[in-house]
Amino acid sequence: MRGGGNTQNCAQTTEGLGTPVSGQPDRMQQVQHTVQTHGYGLARKHTYDWVVLILLAAFVVVLHYAPPFNRFVGKDMMTDIRYPVKQSTVPAWAVPVISMLCPVLVFIALYVARRDVYDLHHAILGVVFAVLITAAFTDVIKNAVGRPRPDFFWRCFPDGRQVYDQVTGGVICHGEKGFLTDGRKSFPSGHTSWSFAGLGFLSLYLSGKIKAFDRKGHVAKLCIVILPLLLASLVGISRIDNYRHHWEDVFVGGLIGYIMAVLCYLHFFPPPYHHQGWGPYAYFHMLEELEAGNSNNAQNQQSAGQHHIGLTGQHHNGRSRNDLESGSV
Repeated sequence: MRGGGNTQNCAQTTEGLGTPVSGQPDRMQQVQHTVQTHGYGLARKHTYDWVVLILLAAFVVVLHYAPPFNRFVGKDMMTDIRYPVKQSTVPAWAVPVISMLCPVLVFIALYVARRDVYDLHHAILGVVFAVLITAAFTDVIKNAVGRPRPDFFWRCFPDGRQVYDQVTGGVICHGEKGFLTDGRKSFPSGHTSWSFAGLGFLSLYLSGKIKAFDRKGHVAKLCIVILPLLLASLVGISRIDNYRHHWEDVFVGGLIGYIMAVLCYLHFFPPPYHHQGWGPYAYFHMLEELEAGNSNNAQNQQSAGQHHIGLTGQHHNGRSRNDLESGSV
């Protein structure tokens, strides 16, 4: 009878251990990972990444104030760079707002709805990396090329009085120094590259969240994906309309920005067409580690239960032998 009772207890113990493990994925999906519960640990884990971001931002500031290559500009070249000076439709201060703040606001809105700090952290980290890497890449090329802007003539000769070197025919500018220096930073377009980096990242992010490439042919999803790219394109077109850039500058700037957006997005998220494209790699890695840890705990508890049953059986057998020796049975 005692042996039968132990067998029943063993079955109950094994059944009790198996239930949480089999139901673990559903329970893990219901657990919310908020800024309060997981934010500090996640940020601490990526401390070096944020330090690199700060250093990268400082590098971008230095590049912005670095003098560009003083490319030769002759009298016969002034015809193509004699467009009037116009105010920028999209001012410089608006570029970080469009490329970083707008995507971050979307990320925060989705965090409020889903409460997934892994998605929020990696989305912000990814878009900031994309924009800053693009900015550094763009400014390095700007300073190395030193291409005059379409309105360079009026930057060089603000009063219209032209002065050229009698030997080389090169321009001798008498315009405002800072405005003139900026006039040699046409290629590629920084406004365009920043916009395509940030809004391109946002486009990829949204396409993964709404499963735009689930092969069901929902046109509305595709419109949502294209909208950020349209906004970035309008920023680039405004630079041509304002005579701040040639069309080649805008084309290459957009190409640089979008390539960086794709690279940075795929560093943190699966491709948008992937069945797990709705979440970051870190989230799925966390679930795998949690499930593996719970599975190990279940195995340890099961082993401990079997060991306890074995000790109980040994104690029962020893007691029966003592009873036989004492003659009580």
